Amino acid sequence: MSNDADRVAELLGLIRSGDSDAREQLVALVYPELRRIAARYLRVERPDHTLQPTALVHETWARLLADRGVDWKNRAYFFAAVATEMRRILVDHARARNAGKRAGRHIRVSLSDVKGLADAPDHDLLALDEVLRRFIEIEPRAGRVVELRFFTGLDDRETAEAIGVSVATVKRDWLFARAWLFRELTAKP
Repeated sequence: MSNDADRVAELLGLIRSGDSDAREQLVALVYPELRRIAARYLRVERPDHTLQPTALVHETWARLLADRGVDWKNRAYFFAAVATEMRRILVDHARARNAGKRAGRHIRVSLSDVKGLADAPDHDLLALDEVLRRFIEIEPRAGRVVELRFFTGLDDRETAEAIGVSVATVKRDWLFARAWLFRELTAKP
């Protein structure tokens, strides 16, 4: 485990015990990683998106701080919460942007970063969110794997740690999820 990962774990423990200074120390430590995650999300958004990585990080952090009941058990749980919140912000942003528009220009999302989905056409963020929500209802654990692997960029080991399963289970869930999502997103209506 790296020194940064150890420090993140230490700060998360301090946050759980009520140390308010630890929150500021944590954000300073993980800010570069948060920007990387935000940039990853925004890379698949439309080119004229009004949110920039910094704004997405700040909005995410504000929402995470507002949720006092959250228990970030470790680094992987923390980054899983970050990924989930960033996705929610972007989906909320897309819904607000499309509200009031008759034809509602949809935001295109490229799935080329996901092996097995590389041949799929781009899909709009709202459609991807809808399909992922359906998948999570059917296969909650595998849906969480998608969130952590695709949106956050966690590797198999980090994903396994975040959801409390083996690396082999993560790999099986990831393989299954990619096939299911590919089928749903490319199905002819």
